[in-house]
Amino acid sequence: MKCLSFRFSLLFIAVVLLLAACSSQPQLQKLPPDATILAFGDSLTYGSGAARDESYPAVLSQLTGLEVINAGVPGEVTSQGVKRLPELLDEHLPMLLILCHGGNDLLRKQDLNRAADNIRSMITMARERGVAVLMLAVPKPGVFLTPPPLYEEIASEMGVPIAVDTIPEILSDRSLKSDTIHPNSDGYRLMAKEIFQLIKEVGAL
Repeated sequence: MKCLSFRFSLLFIAVVLLLAACSSQPQLQKLPPDATILAFGDSLTYGSGAARDESYPAVLSQLTGLEVINAGVPGEVTSQGVKRLPELLDEHLPMLLILCHGGNDLLRKQDLNRAADNIRSMITMARERGVAVLMLAVPKPGVFLTPPPLYEEIASEMGVPIAVDTIPEILSDRSLKSDTIHPNSDGYRLMAKEIFQLIKEVGAL
């Protein structure tokens, strides 16, 4: 009986450890004090609906003490992002790319398989330059504001840390929105805090 109990205990510990490993985010290398972060995306990155210094990249810079470049372009779709990203990576030489893209593809009902390929390409471009990547999932327009599966699929496939619930939860709270699709200053501040926590969770800070 003691042997059986001991084996059961070992099995239980193994299952717990396995579940913990499966639920953990991929880890990133620690950023040096002079690192630059490139926040890349559309209006959610730009900060539409709030003052420029209230955008999530501006707040994230305050939280991290690092330079965070706001490279958001309102209205941009992923096919445009693929063309714009390489020059920014080469110009700013970031050590971390925060990728928040695809919202306008969803709004315009564009081909999601193509959008997914574009997001993969952007991640690959960054990694080819030695830049770590962290991704934010964007929800589909609608009542439930659920991100399409492509975000978690890409994150799992490419080993990218991802914030799945951050934007949906903010956009589900009227007090945190400036309009139907953009946060207000409080929403962007919460977005920056959630990203800051994720950056710490994955070991980059």
